[in-house]
This record gives sequence, structure tokens and C-alpha cells, in this order.
Amino acid sequence: MESHKGKILVVDDEASIRRILDTRLSMIGYDVATACDGEEALSVFRVSAPDLIVLDVMMPKLDGYGVCQELRKESDVPIIMLTALGDVADRITGLELGADDYMAKPFSPKELEARIACLLRRRSHKTSINAIHNSKVIHVGNLKIDTNKRQVHKNDERIRLTGVEFSLLELLVNHAGKTFSRLEMLQQVWGSVPGHHADTRVVDVHISRLRTKVEDDPNDPELIITARGSGYFFPRIIESGQE
Repeated sequence: MESHKGKILVVDDEASIRRILDTRLSMIGYDVATACDGEEALSVFRVSAPDLIVLDVMMPKLDGYGVCQELRKESDVPIIMLTALGDVADRITGLELGADDYMAKPFSPKELEARIACLLRRRSHKTSINAIHNSKVIHVGNLKIDTNKRQVHKNDERIRLTGVEFSLLELLVNHAGKTFSRLEMLQQVWGSVPGHHADTRVVDVHISRLRTKVEDDPNDPELIITARGSGYFFPRIIESGQE
């Protein structure tokens, strides 16, 4: 067994899925907690303080959407949602509520493990994107972006960003002026291998959420710009500084 990598909370009303993920994740070095419904998930979360949550959508008492909403009121813990729902719009709903990623059932446990590892690497900041700035704090207009603490302040008030939202912002800011395609962003931030079945709408939903938090007018963005037919870019940074 590998050394301890962090704590994962697996939430699913199917005992077989809880058992499989508990076994596999424990074998590769994670400390695993489980819950069988939404209400238990919130209780276990507050006691065990996991580093990441694997969250099923369809559950008794409180579904995954409700759990995600409650968690985002108090935490930016990474959330990967599992959904058996066939409608892509239903899957996107989880992202709009603050989930970082989703996988459709049936899913590959190996792929889930890869996505967990990627999100946790981003959260711990053990690996970083090569930056064009040496400063740890970057000022852009009324934004202060602390890439060391992974915090953003707007008009001197801290904005709560999820790990994925910060990573997207960091990617664009550190490469200001460069356009990233949606597939490139999936690869850089989510660790996904670009393929024919890559769901680039995941990127669009997170960009939309990020804009609502950092832009003065999300409908007329000045910081996270859409390059039509290409992707997204951040205008070249004029101000930067180190604190």
C-alpha cells in the first residue's frame, strides 16, 4: 500500500460502489470515509473534513445536488459527481451548483482515480503551471490574485473560488494574452486526455461561474475573454507586484 495521500469521502446509496471505491482508493494510499445518503454525507463531512468528495446524484433523503449546494455554502472542497442521468443538462446542473467535475455511470474506477489525483494535486499546489510572472501576488484592476495562497480578493474582499475555478484563473493569468482552447484547458486543469468524447461544456460552465465572481459585469467580461471559435484568454497584465 502506498503512503497516505489524503482523505476521500465516497457518497453513494449503492453499497457495491461504496465497497469497490473504498477498497481501490485505500489500496493506493487514500484514507476513505463513506456515506449512503445525502444527510449522512453532510454529517460525515463535518466530522472527517475530507480532502475530496465523490458524490452520487440520485440518493435518498437529500440528493447530490442538495448536498453540493450545502457544501458550497461553507467549503471549497473538490467534488466529483457521479450521475446515471442520461440528459447532459442534468449533469451540467451539478457543475453549475459548484461541483468540480463529473463522471457518468457506469464509470471506470481507474479514470476516477486519475481525476481524483489531478484535483488533489491542484488543491495542494504541489505542481504549478510555469508562470510568466515571478510575483506571488498579481494585481489586475480591482483584483488581487495570490498564487501562493490560492486566494483572490476583489475590492479588498475575498472571493470564494473552488479549486478548479482558481486553477482556471491561474492558467489564464499566468499566460495572459494566450488563447487556450477548451480541450487544452481540460488537459491542463482537469488532467483529461483530449479525445473525441471530451465534454468541453465542463469548461464553459466553470468559466461562466468564474466570471460571475471576478467580473464587474459577467455579461460583458473584461478579464476572461472569449476568443470566438478558439477558447478563452486573459488580457495582458499591466500591473503585478509581490507582497
